Amino acid sequence: MIKPVSDLARRIGHNFSDESLFELALTHRSCGKKNNERLEFLGDSILNFVIADDLFARFPSAKEGELSRLRARMVKGVTLSEVARELGLGDYLRLGSGELKSGGYRRDSILADAVEAIIGAIYLDSDMETARSYILSWFDERLKNLDMNESLKDSKTRLQEFLQSRRLPLPTYDLIKVEGEAHAQTFYIECQVQGVDKAPKGTGSSRRQAEQEAAKSALIALQVEK
Repeated sequence: MIKPVSDLARRIGHNFSDESLFELALTHRSCGKKNNERLEFLGDSILNFVIADDLFARFPSAKEGELSRLRARMVKGVTLSEVARELGLGDYLRLGSGELKSGGYRRDSILADAVEAIIGAIYLDSDMETARSYILSWFDERLKNLDMNESLKDSKTRLQEFLQSRRLPLPTYDLIKVEGEAHAQTFYIECQVQGVDKAPKGTGSSRRQAEQEAAKSALIALQVEK
């Protein structure tokens, strides 16, 4: 049973003047024409600006390319889906019957889109500063834990460099399966890497994302990353 959006609003801490905006933000396109895609577009732009503004002040010596990579790490789908799960959004999503049956409330892409849509809804219901305060509270620990040196290289690059430094063979990434409809697929990848008995796995809404997650799991297995 889908929970009332008022419960989620209380959890987030925002008292919506127009609760229908919040409900729309949680309505996936599988429900029909009236969905959260426009709010998602708006929220994505606000999120990118707020994170860029924070990074600009947080890393005064960083170059444009470095700031772009740091921002990309913060606003990528995997990070947004983590935020969504922390907020418990899955229990409040309005999904069409097909998405409900296929477990859409757990899908990273749907959860990430809902976070952006909620940002858009909060902005329209209040103002930019209110939206900014929520974004920065949701991303606070992630922003504090950013390491400039580590953030400049993705997991696949770090894994490759680690193996090369020890003259070990480079990893291979095997696609195990793909689930879901064409517009909302989940990819499953195994990373074959010397020194790890059980192949690390990764999942994502794209093959590239799944490979990055598998590489990250491999780094953890090799005790390069905690």
